[in-house]
Amino acid sequence: MKPKASVRGLPVYQPGKPLEEVKREFGLEDVIKLASNENPFGCSKQVWPALAEEKDNFYLYPEGSAPELREKLAEHLEADPRRLIFGNGSDEIVQMIARTYLEPGTESVMAEITFPRYETLTRMEGAIPVKVPLRDGIHDLEAMARAVTEKTKIVWICNPNNPTGTIVSHDALSDFLDQLPDHVLVVVDEAYYEYVTDPSYPDTLSLLDYNPRIIVLRTFSKIYGLAAFRIGYGVGHPDVITELNRVREPFNVNRLAQRAALAALDDQAFVTYCRNQNRLGIKKITDKLDEWGLHYFPAHGNFILFDTGYPADEAFEYLLKRGVIVRSGQALGYPTYIRVTVGTEEQNSRFLEVYESFLKAKGKMPTNA
Repeated sequence: MKPKASVRGLPVYQPGKPLEEVKREFGLEDVIKLASNENPFGCSKQVWPALAEEKDNFYLYPEGSAPELREKLAEHLEADPRRLIFGNGSDEIVQMIARTYLEPGTESVMAEITFPRYETLTRMEGAIPVKVPLRDGIHDLEAMARAVTEKTKIVWICNPNNPTGTIVSHDALSDFLDQLPDHVLVVVDEAYYEYVTDPSYPDTLSLLDYNPRIIVLRTFSKIYGLAAFRIGYGVGHPDVITELNRVREPFNVNRLAQRAALAALDDQAFVTYCRNQNRLGIKKITDKLDEWGLHYFPAHGNFILFDTGYPADEAFEYLLKRGVIVRSGQALGYPTYIRVTVGTEEQNSRFLEVYESFLKAKGKMPTNA
């Protein structure tokens, strides 16, 4: 039995190595995972009592439209509730978009190095991915606009971009949108939105007021620390949301996820704390990278992509055997880089200590280090 042609040969998504697997493989007791851009501070403490409220409802199917969460999130975003759709992680909404708008003979435009699911789901629908090289690790919006044709149905913009962590500005995004024909949907994936502090970062939701061809994706998996629950959301024109609901699974977001997200939204002090700690962690790590003379991309999310100067897998394996899990850039399009999630102060210190030992082992420590 053969799968359909558009599925054959698709890569299987490879997440970061699990903690328990690393412990077993190397006989380690203390392992830290800085590979999957999870929140090292967990989730708000308000989530736990909220989950207990669901204990008598486990036999009930969830409400697919998430009405209670929809109202609360709409209030938080100051958005029309009709503009919202929820997914089993924002990944599922990426899948809904591809399924709704792509078909054989159509194209979708994306950065050459970005979140890989855009390409995978484009191919899954029999459509053609058109990949545009980054410029200094940033989406080259001018080149992406030139890549749009009458066959283009979707343009994907990951902002901050994963894996580089770079951003496009509000003005650049607004100018880009003005260049596009009306038949193109622009997906702006803002999974790391809450971590960004740069004042030039787009207020993308404000662009929706005059441009119905945008959908913004965000998630509760990152700064809200609810990755295990799988819940994300999209904000778009009501007509776009209506079309996506045609392909949405009926009970796609479970009751616990909805309840956890409701509680997490109530604790914006936790979000602020995590954002501030993340900026401190970025500074601590990049100060060391500067000291060691290593190139890195400006970090606007909760991770840093930097050049080791060696094959990425070599640095990855060295760190792994010493109980620090990061992400090798070999599979990310940067064969000498590694991506490290910004952790707690203790985790960041341990990462830097182990990486410094790697540099010493290579005989490459700067004289002032």
